[in-house]
Amino acid sequence: MFKQWQKWRKKSRYRAVSGVCVPLVTGMAATTVMEFTDRIFLSHYSVNALSAVVPAGVTAFLILCFLGGVAGYVSVFIAQYHGAGMPEKIGITLWQGIFFTLLSGVILLLIACFVSTPLFILVGHNPEIRVLEIQYFTILCQGGMLHVAIQALSGFFTGRGMTRPVMSANIIGMVVNIPLNYALINGIWGMPELGIRGAAIATVVSWGVVVLCLAPPIFSRYFILEFKLLETIALDRDIMGKLFKYGVPGALQFSLDIFAFTFFILIVGRMGIVPLAASNIVISISSLAFMPALGFSFGISSMTGQALGKGRPEEARAAAWSGIHLLMLYTMSLGVLFLCAPETIISFFMKKGTMGGSYEEILRVGSIILRFVTVYILLDVFYMIFAAVLKGAGDTRFLLLAISAATLSCMLIPLFVGITYWGMGIYAAWGCVVFFIGILCLLISWRYHNGKWEQMLVIRN
Repeated sequence: MFKQWQKWRKKSRYRAVSGVCVPLVTGMAATTVMEFTDRIFLSHYSVNALSAVVPAGVTAFLILCFLGGVAGYVSVFIAQYHGAGMPEKIGITLWQGIFFTLLSGVILLLIACFVSTPLFILVGHNPEIRVLEIQYFTILCQGGMLHVAIQALSGFFTGRGMTRPVMSANIIGMVVNIPLNYALINGIWGMPELGIRGAAIATVVSWGVVVLCLAPPIFSRYFILEFKLLETIALDRDIMGKLFKYGVPGALQFSLDIFAFTFFILIVGRMGIVPLAASNIVISISSLAFMPALGFSFGISSMTGQALGKGRPEEARAAAWSGIHLLMLYTMSLGVLFLCAPETIISFFMKKGTMGGSYEEILRVGSIILRFVTVYILLDVFYMIFAAVLKGAGDTRFLLLAISAATLSCMLIPLFVGITYWGMGIYAAWGCVVFFIGILCLLISWRYHNGKWEQMLVIRN
């Protein structure tokens, strides 16, 4: 056993993974803190605002994840070009991400104008909540191009393993967001009281701040000369075509994952205020595990792309397992906290005066749901890291097929039939969530161990 440990230590990449992923995790933590405080402020503002912010926010996030996922896939191309020693291709790749960002802005404005109201009427939530959902969703879509721009610009840095600028930009965005959020929601410091609209506006402003932090370093004199950024402002049909070929399935994979949870929240809303509010709170809490895992997945994708670009798939494997070990330490610690102090954690999101007689019931239901969350966040570690390796290699078609099959068979059909026709309760519904993540974990783990991804390279296909 000791000899095996020494052998692993020699090939492990804990330091390299930490150097790339920890800044991304820190940046994701800043995003998590923004969402966390956003929902705490709204929970203290009104129970309707709390009930509306998660369905509307997750629905907007679903759309933004797809568009941002395609734009952000430039990081995989940049990583492989960087690993293969082809810096002349990095500038033109970045421009394809920027052009796609502009297209996304048009799409999001059309969604804000023509889709917002019909969508939430179709959902069928309480009319008072529906109005708030439409307001929050519309504002996020109107400013959503900034979110997509962040993904494209971040790809320039993460693809080359330079993750500190991304971390710094996200932290600055958080510092701006939190006080602005509080002021616009509650109407203090000379700001108007806008409630849930104020939360959305503060989020969009923070996105703009992050873009302003990322863009100037990219277009500095040094990078302009090194990557010929001003000479490569053109639409490259080959690279743009590959961005759609690999980026769209990759983005759809993640978007379908988010869609499964969006559908879950929307249909749980039919059970009543208590199940919806408790689920919203628990999902907000679970982001403490999800966002770091997402940060690690971005880092591992980049490291996989660089390793394959250099023709060294063994480095990608070592990075993946090192990432799993580090992430499991954090996730298991979080799971212990969820099991030992659930009511204390949930109470941060509630104020007795705004919850009426539902306070104790939401606390009880939420505490039980956290047990389900403890199981699925551990499974999610393997799913996220192995999926990151496949994405970094360009095996996005399999990812899309796997997530599509699991979403339909393990989430959408069981939840719809169970809640609509069989009277499924909230705990059975959360059981479906754990089953869904478990199946995904098995499918993606099998593909990873199959090893076909080691022979893939998006820049040569």
